[in-house]
Amino acid sequence: MLRALAVDDERPSLGELLYLLDADPRIGKVEGAGDATEALRRITRALESGPDGPEAIDVVFLDIQMPGLDGLELARLLTGFASPPLVVFVTAHEDFAVRAFDLKAVDYVLKPVRRERLAEAVRRAHELRAARIPVHEPEPDSIAVDLGGVRRLVQVEDITHVEAQGDYARLHTSGGSHLVRVPLSTLEERWQSHGFVRIHRRHLVALRHIDELRLAAGTVSVLVGHVELQVSRRHARELRDLLMRRGAA
Repeated sequence: MLRALAVDDERPSLGELLYLLDADPRIGKVEGAGDATEALRRITRALESGPDGPEAIDVVFLDIQMPGLDGLELARLLTGFASPPLVVFVTAHEDFAVRAFDLKAVDYVLKPVRRERLAEAVRRAHELRAARIPVHEPEPDSIAVDLGGVRRLVQVEDITHVEAQGDYARLHTSGGSHLVRVPLSTLEERWQSHGFVRIHRRHLVALRHIDELRLAAGTVSVLVGHVELQVSRRHARELRDLLMRRGAA
């Protein structure tokens, strides 16, 4: 939901705007500021705290004619920030519309504010903010390797286990192995969704390729094809639990 800041130097107008915004289900949090200077301070703090910070602001509903710094001047200042909040102008004057949209305003709402008209402005801001949020792309199902001077793709599902070799990692498949310049920790994070688990500081294993879990003399190991890999004490319990849940223990 949107986190909003309403800015108006007239208390009745600010109170009404806050009431209408708070009633909109797409607004998660709304606060008010009595002038543009106060609003600028809040927006600056919000940007410093980051997009997920407690003071984050997604959209500013901004009056134009205010004493001191006015709404247009504030909007112009915001264009200089790297990731400024969206701006919706809320004003009693039609004369500034062209200048407002030149400043990339989301909408221009005239006073007295009608609930339906404000809801349309909120809808536009909501859609634009959603478009700004990066969509998490699924991790690729293959990885590029060099084979005899030729760049080829190895399917992740064919990789049985991965071995750390300094800043490199060796990918093991039933048909051989390939060295890639990617740290093991990066592959661990990237391929978690593909069923890879850390069993040792030097090894990742694909759960689906584990043929046997071995317990002997207080040590734990797994059999992956014809290769036996040691499991560190740190990872043994988690691995056993994962295998039991998969019905593979």
